[in-house]
Amino acid sequence: MQYHLNGFRPGDPTQHPQADTTKTDTDVLIVGTGPAGLTLAAYLAQFPHIRTRIIERRDGPLVMGQADGIACRTMEMFEAFNIAHLVKHEAYHVNETTFWNPDDTGQITRTGRIDDVEDGLSEQPHVILSQARVHDFYLDLMRKSPTRLEPDYNTQLTGLTIGDRVTAHTTQGDIQTQYVIGCDGARSAVRKALDIPLKGEAENAAWGVMDILATTDFPDIRLKSAIQSRDQGSLLIIPREGGYMVRFYIELAKLNPDERVADRDLTPDHLIAAANRILHPYILDVKQIVWWSVYEIGQRVTDQFANTAPGDTTPPRVFIAGDACHTHSPKAGQGMNVSMQDAFNLGWKLQSVIEGRADPALLHSYSAERQTIAQDLIDFDRDFARAFAARGKDPKAFQSHFQKHARYTAGVETQYKSGPLTGADTHQHLATGYAIGKRFHSAPVIRWADAHKMQLGHTITADGRWRLFNFVGSVDQTDALTETIARYTPTGADPDSIIDLRTVLQTPHRDTQTDATRFPTKGTLHLQDMEKLFCPDPAADIFDARGIDRKIGALVLVRPDQYVSLVLPPQQQNALVNWLDQILNT
Repeated sequence: MQYHLNGFRPGDPTQHPQADTTKTDTDVLIVGTGPAGLTLAAYLAQFPHIRTRIIERRDGPLVMGQADGIACRTMEMFEAFNIAHLVKHEAYHVNETTFWNPDDTGQITRTGRIDDVEDGLSEQPHVILSQARVHDFYLDLMRKSPTRLEPDYNTQLTGLTIGDRVTAHTTQGDIQTQYVIGCDGARSAVRKALDIPLKGEAENAAWGVMDILATTDFPDIRLKSAIQSRDQGSLLIIPREGGYMVRFYIELAKLNPDERVADRDLTPDHLIAAANRILHPYILDVKQIVWWSVYEIGQRVTDQFANTAPGDTTPPRVFIAGDACHTHSPKAGQGMNVSMQDAFNLGWKLQSVIEGRADPALLHSYSAERQTIAQDLIDFDRDFARAFAARGKDPKAFQSHFQKHARYTAGVETQYKSGPLTGADTHQHLATGYAIGKRFHSAPVIRWADAHKMQLGHTITADGRWRLFNFVGSVDQTDALTETIARYTPTGADPDSIIDLRTVLQTPHRDTQTDATRFPTKGTLHLQDMEKLFCPDPAADIFDARGIDRKIGALVLVRPDQYVSLVLPPQQQNALVNWLDQILNT
């Protein structure tokens, strides 16, 4: 990370100087301190000129989290927030997954063992960590941000009045704001105020979940394991952080069409007994139940994620995110991950509009992009839940289903359709490994200035800037590109304040000759930023790994939320300007 740009400052470099502002008007009100709410709050807290408030009906931070799976794509996002290393240090790392099915005698036996994440899918791991700890990391980020943002607990939303501004009615009084974002869960008060229904259906199946400390003779208790018995149901084992705790998802019973899971009066003893029946002949001796719940499998999603319906040209003022607009079963571990991606998508758009970088019409793209992703999730979750509960003649059936959808569960298959922020694939052949509309897939490089081996994707931090990666072909266009992006830089601002240009050469770093004059000067002291130039890592050349045309080169434009917006030849800078002019104000 870079610091000392505006003068030497001792102490913790992640502790930002407190913003010198007297602004009291609220720009953004976030309702709910779940994963979506805290992702959005942590993002917006970094901008001293945006006044953000976050309210929560509970009396304090979450202590016992329900969600725990953190996908590779989410870890890539955490890297942008500079908390990935904290998560990795505490988390359980999911390295392999095993599959158990009944043999000819009906006894369960291991029928498969595979890598949980395929090689090369991401530089980040799939990990398990309590949702409460993820919240802790976000809350710490907020406290160290320029705005020193803290949630207002014991505050419940009771209604909304939407006009030129929004009035949020709460149990602690009215709050006037430009925008309201409901991140307040499946029973969202914001969604209720907007009269937007969740639509979908239940699967009429009861499942239990419990975090336990136990002893057992089952050999794969510290591996992610999918177990399908002959006639006692299915079970998913998710080892937890800390080396001892483990989570069980347990199939309990089919429900009648008019029956609710609460009608069964299920207890922890029912869950333990069901787990032992499925695991037989292995024995599970539960010493402590840390947390447990029962739930019905169901998939529901809203038709819109904002107060304006599709086709309405009025810029939206109120949004919903996370469980407020999509709910599903927890076994595939997608809920927390997709919710946080909702917030990352919306955060940079709100910031761009509030700071005057983009027209408010940009905000329509949130609902347009994320509603489609949520519907894909609902469809996937329905198929995944049914496949896991199915017990057929093929013991490899669920393993095959798991492997087929591994990229989806890792979070890397999201692809935004062509639209205002996603360009045509006319020049996709210049960078085949950077699919337009998908996340920027990191790869190793060597930073020229200090010969530091690193991941190129880790230069994309959660700071609201666009990234322009200039992969140099036979002709270096860096100087011309510097002039091109200057048109979007406000007077007196750092040259990379809106678009951060990074150049990747084909020559080895020891053979590359340049001087400090090519690097931009920044900050109050006009210091040179020498971390803009990169060379291939000979162990995994990025030009080969990501299919970059070596003769022509490629420009890869990346949105602030790490998704590829456009691929162009470096010579077509007019096309770059035409594209950016549709998005950014000059």
